[in-house]
Amino acid sequence: MTDVGDRLEAVEADITTLAVDAIVNAANERLLGGGGVDGAIHRAAGPELLAACRALGGCPTGEARITPGFRLPARFVIHTVGPVWQGGGRGEPALLAACYRNSLALAVEHNARTVAFPAISTGVYGYPLEDATRIAVATVAEVLAGEPRVQRVTFCCFGAAALAAYGAALAAL
Repeated sequence: MTDVGDRLEAVEADITTLAVDAIVNAANERLLGGGGVDGAIHRAAGPELLAACRALGGCPTGEARITPGFRLPARFVIHTVGPVWQGGGRGEPALLAACYRNSLALAVEHNARTVAFPAISTGVYGYPLEDATRIAVATVAEVLAGEPRVQRVTFCCFGAAALAAYGAALAAL
């Protein structure tokens, strides 16, 4: 078994272009598309994704749902709803960690061995980037320590600041 750190990486890229088994979508509770990474994934996957999401009937914060990837290189899109930052005292850290845990559980259930995550909740939901990346990396590392079926997790960063934050969190493992 390889070291968990060897199974984690951070890259600056467009998540819709990654050839992985599953990409994770930082979605809203309705799952009907939106701005940021959510809108980009919906545009790249095509209208079939919206139809598949409508059939799911939404997703509560911290939970995850899965659809096919349709026109994406990824076989699956795992939709998770991160918390809106309200200062950290309303369960935001636990909800954010749940997004990563529940997304990886769906990946395992659907035999997705490679998974790419965006920086969930750090865009319009306002979660502080450094705090969010520490939670993301620690939670994913904890799951991977007990789950050998997920071979690689990529933290897909939008911009140099996110890449630096994930680099620091990965170095601290």
